Amino acid sequence: METCPQVRLCGFLQKQGGPLRVWKQRWFTYEEKKNQLFYYRTPQDVMPLGRVELSGATYTYPLKAERGTFHIQTPERTFILKAVTQELMMYWLQQLQLKRWQHRLMSSCPDPTNNNTTDDFLPVLQSPLGLVGEEAANTPLPWKPLSNMSIKHPLIEIQNSVHSLRKRSSQEWSQSVFHVEAPLTPTAPLPPSTPTASLPPSTPTAPPTAPLPPPLPSAGPAGCPPPTGPRSRKMKSRSSSTLPVLRKDAVSSSRLQQEKHMLMEEVKSQKELVWLLHKALEAAQLEKRTCAEFLAVEGEQERLELLRHRERQAADLRGRLEEAKEEAERTSRSLTQRDSQLAELQHDIRTLMEKNNTKQEVIIKLSDQVTACMSDPRLSCWTGGGGLDSQTFKQLQQQIENLKDDIEAYKTQNKFLNSEIYQLTKLWRNSSEQEKSLMVKCAYLEAGNCRVESRYLGVLRKLQENKSLDPVQQGAVQKMIEDALKGELKSVIKLNTNRDHDEYGFKIIPDYEVEDMKLLAKIQALEIRSHNLLHQEGVERPLLSRWAQYLAGRSDDDLCPSPELKGLLRGGVPREYRQQVWRWVVRARTRTMRERHPQRYQQLCEKSRTSPHPASRQIQLDLHRTLTTNQHFSSPSSPALQQLQRILLAFSWQSPAIGYCQGLNRLAAIALLVLQSEEDAFWCLVCVVETIMPQDYYTKDLVASQADQRVLKDFLSEKLPRLASHFDDHNIDVSLITFNWFLVVYVESLPSDILLPLWDAFLYEGTKVMFRYALALLKYKEDDILKIQDSVEIYQYLRFFTKTISDGRKLSSIAFTVMNPFPGRLLRNRRALHLERLQGELQELEEQQRAFVTESSERKDKDLDAGVSEDDDEL
Repeated sequence: METCPQVRLCGFLQKQGGPLRVWKQRWFTYEEKKNQLFYYRTPQDVMPLGRVELSGATYTYPLKAERGTFHIQTPERTFILKAVTQELMMYWLQQLQLKRWQHRLMSSCPDPTNNNTTDDFLPVLQSPLGLVGEEAANTPLPWKPLSNMSIKHPLIEIQNSVHSLRKRSSQEWSQSVFHVEAPLTPTAPLPPSTPTASLPPSTPTAPPTAPLPPPLPSAGPAGCPPPTGPRSRKMKSRSSSTLPVLRKDAVSSSRLQQEKHMLMEEVKSQKELVWLLHKALEAAQLEKRTCAEFLAVEGEQERLELLRHRERQAADLRGRLEEAKEEAERTSRSLTQRDSQLAELQHDIRTLMEKNNTKQEVIIKLSDQVTACMSDPRLSCWTGGGGLDSQTFKQLQQQIENLKDDIEAYKTQNKFLNSEIYQLTKLWRNSSEQEKSLMVKCAYLEAGNCRVESRYLGVLRKLQENKSLDPVQQGAVQKMIEDALKGELKSVIKLNTNRDHDEYGFKIIPDYEVEDMKLLAKIQALEIRSHNLLHQEGVERPLLSRWAQYLAGRSDDDLCPSPELKGLLRGGVPREYRQQVWRWVVRARTRTMRERHPQRYQQLCEKSRTSPHPASRQIQLDLHRTLTTNQHFSSPSSPALQQLQRILLAFSWQSPAIGYCQGLNRLAAIALLVLQSEEDAFWCLVCVVETIMPQDYYTKDLVASQADQRVLKDFLSEKLPRLASHFDDHNIDVSLITFNWFLVVYVESLPSDILLPLWDAFLYEGTKVMFRYALALLKYKEDDILKIQDSVEIYQYLRFFTKTISDGRKLSSIAFTVMNPFPGRLLRNRRALHLERLQGELQELEEQQRAFVTESSERKDKDLDAGVSEDDDEL
């Protein structure tokens, strides 16, 4: 089920820094995998000026600072940022808090099948239009570029400038998602942030109008002139003294009403802030209780039941989320109708305002007449209304005092809750750091234990091979080996949860039927475990950081071939980014075919359902032979087998010259495991067979495959002369082993942690990677192979030695550095030479076959004639 696309968390913010503590505009973008916030000078820059580590950060904003200012406190420093409006600040704070919460859940439970575990404990704010996401890159800059330069990072500024000039000078560069075209017409820059612009939308900004005089009684019946004479003059003299008091009371009452309304709005905003802080505190306490509850459970079954309960809760929350989204869509439609109604009401308001202004003029005229009438001393009876206004004034003053007390109380509570959240975050950060250090220490201890046990098993294996031991000693050694094999590797995996298969479903520990091979498999598993534990901190995490920095702010369309990308691919792609990188490489190699036939895979699948292919029988037989040790293909009813069958049938119709060849099922299976999509796996198979591999590599005669084996023998003689001579002395044809390596690109010949990095470089660089790894594998075990002097043992060793290699980094270094790699032009020339020779040999062989058939038929005719003549003689 596809989810609606989310707005990318990126946009402009002002960052305070430097010795003068000045504000500088920076482009901020959030990285999902590393939970980091990178900031650049412009959206088009490729090198960030810095980053903010959000895993242990706390978010606050001061009440007395400028509008839109908030702080991100990390263990190293405090970043002071400022948004254009208060709404934008709240949106950034909420999104960063949700991203940190989601990263925490994903790191504690990295299940690739369950990605929607974030609890929406805060009301989701709408992203401000034009201020967040890719649209924010089109906002004109309100500052001078010279004043916004980063003096602290001159090298990064130079790199970004050179990159910008290089992209402008190139004709085939791919624009960034944040590329901004120059506007055709000059646009006004954004106004600087002012207190008025940063007010929340709920604050009323009523236009200042002159207070109206209080309503007065009519002077008389309609059409009657005002009274004259001594009585009217007496009323006018009395009203002249009371009219200023009435006007003053009316002005004070209007001002107090406005102040009361503003204070009520401020109280409302403070209540919302307290509610948000309460929710954040509840979420932190809930996470703490959940972790304590999970750690308190002793048995694995209880923990599994607890996880299942959490899964059911997550499914329920996802259902509620879908309902909320549907409700939001209905609300959006209702809002559109309300907007149209609002436009009509605004038109009516303008009409009423015009009428109101006309009435105001009439009231002013009437007020002047009333004032003239009240100047008579005989109108002193109207002064009694002042008591009611005084009472209302006192009530308003009392309400204002009460609201001020409430504001002070809420501010105090706000400070207390901020302190609580800060302390809880600090405790959580300390516990996380302690847990990390303990896990590293335990990993090193576990690696040492694995090394000791592997050495112990190696000694037992050597003692088993020793022929000088007496029968008693041999029996003791055999008994110790049997005890070691019954252990099920319990000492290897104490701190980590034991898994028989890796994240792609490949079996970690191989199975061997022979007892000696079982002991070797256990030694191999211990070495692999120790190697992975020791290299996780020193190699894998820095590589993950390099990939995160390279892919930050880039889309699939923004990736382009470069020496930097080539070096990263040779080092291996982390599991988090492998699917994205493979999809980009496959689409780049098959872009022309996909654009020409966008619905090609669906059409081929429909054709497979309606018209059976001649190769469907062979495909059905090979399905159950595909990756038998992988848990995704081990069951006959597995969905992956059905997907694989559809992919192979579609490819058979796509390439009628090939149809189906044994080995294509393994290529498609690897693509399906990594890309997790039928259509992407189909195009990956097309990419390998039709664009990467030479022509006629998978046809019936396999001419190109045989030519590659001859090329490999040439390179073997040049790069490894001692090993080539050793093979010649014992009549070893290495192509009997390496032919299958090349045909399926080492699938099922190498462990998965070495196979997948090989495919990373193979998809990008092509077939020369296969030759380099073939030479590297033979170089890796050259000394062991040279010690074997029996041809049968050499063949037996060559069949399984590739699965015993545990150090993939060493193998990659041999393939790309130690072996003095050869250029691609040399490979193409030698391939063409051997292909021409092989085609000539095949043509000569066909001629010999035709001559043999002709000679055989003639011989049969002569034998028949001889038999007939003998029969005649007998008669």
